Amino acid sequence: MISRAYVNYLFLVIILTFVSCQSKQKTSQENQKPNIVLIIADDVSWDDVGAYGHPKIKTPHLDKMARDGMLFNQAFLTTSSCSPSRTSIVSGLYPHNTDAEQLSWPLPEEKKTFVQELKNAGYWTGLAGKYHMGDPVRDDFDALLEMKWIDAPIGLDRRLVGDGSGCDEWIKLLQQRPKDKPFFTWLASFDAHRPFYEGMSDDPYDPEETIIPPYMPETEASKKDFALYYDEISRMDDYIGKVVAELEAQGVAENTVVLFISDNGRAFPRDKTTLYDGGIKTPWIIKWPAKIKPGSVNNNLVSSVDIAPTFMKMAGLEPIEDFEGIDFSPALMDVEQSTRDDIYAEDHFHDFEDYTRAVRTSKYKYIKNYYPDLPNTPSADIIRDLTWKSMKEEKAKGTLTEAQMRCFEIPRPDEELYDVEKDPYELNNLALNTDYDYVLNDMRMRLKRMRETTNDFLPTERTPDDFVRETGYPTKYRIRPRPSKAVYMKAREEGKVLMNPDFVDTTPQ
Repeated sequence: MISRAYVNYLFLVIILTFVSCQSKQKTSQENQKPNIVLIIADDVSWDDVGAYGHPKIKTPHLDKMARDGMLFNQAFLTTSSCSPSRTSIVSGLYPHNTDAEQLSWPLPEEKKTFVQELKNAGYWTGLAGKYHMGDPVRDDFDALLEMKWIDAPIGLDRRLVGDGSGCDEWIKLLQQRPKDKPFFTWLASFDAHRPFYEGMSDDPYDPEETIIPPYMPETEASKKDFALYYDEISRMDDYIGKVVAELEAQGVAENTVVLFISDNGRAFPRDKTTLYDGGIKTPWIIKWPAKIKPGSVNNNLVSSVDIAPTFMKMAGLEPIEDFEGIDFSPALMDVEQSTRDDIYAEDHFHDFEDYTRAVRTSKYKYIKNYYPDLPNTPSADIIRDLTWKSMKEEKAKGTLTEAQMRCFEIPRPDEELYDVEKDPYELNNLALNTDYDYVLNDMRMRLKRMRETTNDFLPTERTPDDFVRETGYPTKYRIRPRPSKAVYMKAREEGKVLMNPDFVDTTPQ
């Protein structure tokens, strides 16, 4: 007959064994390197996501991601141009130090990337969707499922293979990864890049329900343009939902970091290619169930140059010494943790020549226009599309407001200062208001300090425009694939100007 004491002893042993196993399992999970998924939207502004309060745009999956993770309210990009933004993110450097600061300049071979470091540390690395960083970075990825173009005049309103989203192979990439390694994936959408096409959505937005920022006129054309833009955002959101569902189906969601950002703001006048918040402020939603408290909101400043060191820290690695960003991972556990007092952003050549710098704190924005003789011309694809054409028509009628005339303004002011708390659309330039002299001087000093510490200096020569500013059609200076900065600098030293030997003028007559 088994004694009661023996039964109690046996029961205690079973309980202790179970607790020990659970503890070991928990410790093992905590010590595992996290998987990392970076999702990059193309040309989407921060406030065009439901989680940031937009009342019309439907982004249920991003909204849920924010509820399940952390939403940043003060997140910024180092530039508002496609490829320079991406090369800055991957290299952890400000654009002027990447040697890829102009549109379509490739990141040079000698520049290190956080992706390569993750790969060296045992991560499987993959990219699906838009690439746009130059050939040397390709080897950083174990798998590269780059979106493909259907033949069309290069750079002019061409279409993608597939549904046009650039997201078609995101799930394929996640499914083909090896299951015995931690993984990093760079999932890059082509939504919501121009051109926009009608009929791509089964549930299109009503142009009358769009919300137009005050620096653009509310014309029928601009409302239609915005509705098509909204369609692409919702399509991208649907793919993001599929990614989260796939991670859950694979049983890896708990210890997978998912960060969603955009490469720059919406492709509309005074947004993309500018240093206003419409160009450089980004949605920034991060989910990591194992670490981040659901429903967290972070009001600290972060910059896209901070992503590289942060991802390396998450992976248990020491960031590369050359990285210019700051590890923001402590702020993920404690929203009171502040990592920076200001952010720095820059604008270089993107279709058209420009050279502008900005410093932003949580309250103020300072912009320095080094080429004030050049208008704030939007990118060429914007010029060829609905909103800009309607703005030109309204300009001819004399109906544009002062704010809506800013893109046509010549010369631009040398300096701009905005109280972004009181004036979020940056309409009221305070640079000449003597009540703000102290603020202006402080922001000037911040800019000076950043330029000196990062060795940022004005080029000796300007780059010829790739497009005609009035029409958005190519000039003889547009070359694709675009040569590297080194090739341009060598030609400049030899007194040459690079041109397209096969140039054909495609401007409609």
